[in-house]
Amino acid sequence: MSDTVILTASESDAGSRIDKYISDNISELTRSAVQTLISKGMVLAGGSPVPKNYKLRGHEEITVEIPEPQPMDAVPEDIPLDIVYEDDDLLVVNKPKGMVVHPAHGNYTGTLVNALLHHCGSSLSGINGVIRPGIVHRIDKNTSGLLIVAKNDASHLKLAEQIKAHSFTREYEAVACGSFKETEGTIDAPIGRHKTDRKKMCVTNENSRNAVTHYEVIRQYGGYAHLRLRLETGRTHQIRVHLSYIGHPVLGDDVYGKPYKGLEGQCLHARRIGFIHPSTGEYMEFSSELPEYFVSVLNKLEKM
Repeated sequence: MSDTVILTASESDAGSRIDKYISDNISELTRSAVQTLISKGMVLAGGSPVPKNYKLRGHEEITVEIPEPQPMDAVPEDIPLDIVYEDDDLLVVNKPKGMVVHPAHGNYTGTLVNALLHHCGSSLSGINGVIRPGIVHRIDKNTSGLLIVAKNDASHLKLAEQIKAHSFTREYEAVACGSFKETEGTIDAPIGRHKTDRKKMCVTNENSRNAVTHYEVIRQYGGYAHLRLRLETGRTHQIRVHLSYIGHPVLGDDVYGKPYKGLEGQCLHARRIGFIHPSTGEYMEFSSELPEYFVSVLNKLEKM
């Protein structure tokens, strides 16, 4: 059974290619996946099929028929991993920007899970099934930084309990748009699914869950700010949604803000992670240096 998504182009979308517009608004679809759907007649504009190079006129209704994903197994791939720590129970991995965490529609290969299967073999927890083995928590494709991977179910459950109890340390750094009047603050606003885009989140009181993000301004750059953020909860896209909600979207976030020239996706890095080891009971904490793309943005802002 397929899933139909209806989008309405705005006047400002006029002139945009339809494949880019759809991939920007339905985050599970890449541009190549959209082009495949177009070639199969599964994308309509104003009720009519469109060519791959169709450009929006503005205000037309776009209908996208997304086929139900076929059952699949993630396969091992020899992809280099930046492993910060590893033992018999878990790994801490430094994920590069641009890598998807697990296979999904439009991203069946080249993911962190494919790399983990090659590195760990069958030594990954199975709680999240064959597509997400070992994955305790996720970070977005265009967010870089640290995440933890469980090698067995017992470790997975104990780590997940820490996340649920808010005792799991997750600290990020980001560059946000706009100048902050306060040097620190807390954003306490519930997050739920967007009404018209099922892959987009928003601050809402309808079918939502509480979400709390603490932030601290590291430095301001005249219209931009380098932030340190700590998650108290872990909702999908939480930092991106919360910063956009207070009028300071993450630089380069083309879903909740706007693109930034020379930057693919948002300037957001999972800098620090801390947890109680599921076997030893010892508190462990790891940090990651800011990646090259992030440092490059800061250097560019410094010269402005």
